Amino acid sequence: MNRVRGIGYVDWNYLFFINSVLFGVGLAMDAFSVSMANGLYEPQMKKSRMCRIAGTFAAFQVLMPLLGWGFVHTIAERFAGFQRLIPWIALALLLYIGGKMLYDGLLGKQAKGENGGGLTWTGLILEGIATSIDALSVGFTIAESSWKAALTESLIIGVVTFGICMGGLRIGKRMGTRLSGKASILGGVILIGIGLEIFLTGIF
Repeated sequence: MNRVRGIGYVDWNYLFFINSVLFGVGLAMDAFSVSMANGLYEPQMKKSRMCRIAGTFAAFQVLMPLLGWGFVHTIAERFAGFQRLIPWIALALLLYIGGKMLYDGLLGKQAKGENGGGLTWTGLILEGIATSIDALSVGFTIAESSWKAALTESLIIGVVTFGICMGGLRIGKRMGTRLSGKASILGGVILIGIGLEIFLTGIF
């Protein structure tokens, strides 16, 4: 076991990296589902836009564990109280975005791409927060690690999230093209379902 400057120790071996990848896979599942819904909503999405969407989700998945790590070492007691609000925040955000998709779908407003509607930057940021806010709690699990180890693990989680979200976007785009006008409805239902799943899991 190697001594790392900062707080605590970290074992820089393959198990550390495997655990980080597994963390990333687990945390990225909500982002994957939301990415698939985005692909359904916008089947003509360009690759550059796909990279921006996946990159935004990945960035939030990197940021949230680091914030959690920082909270543990600064205002842990207040953060513990904030944890109870996480399921409610995720539910509210995804209900809002999913409800808008569902509404657009019922009115026949299928997004066509960057110049024809689709997910706005505000909506993307809200999705990023909703799908990554539970990753704040990861900061507790890595609280004994040094800041270098926490940063490394968070970056690995981000890379894994990016790859998984790109896969979700591709799947959604293919399904969206086939489903035509029904895609927005399905995407909205998926987002609402994810919000309910996060809420129920967090509460119970």
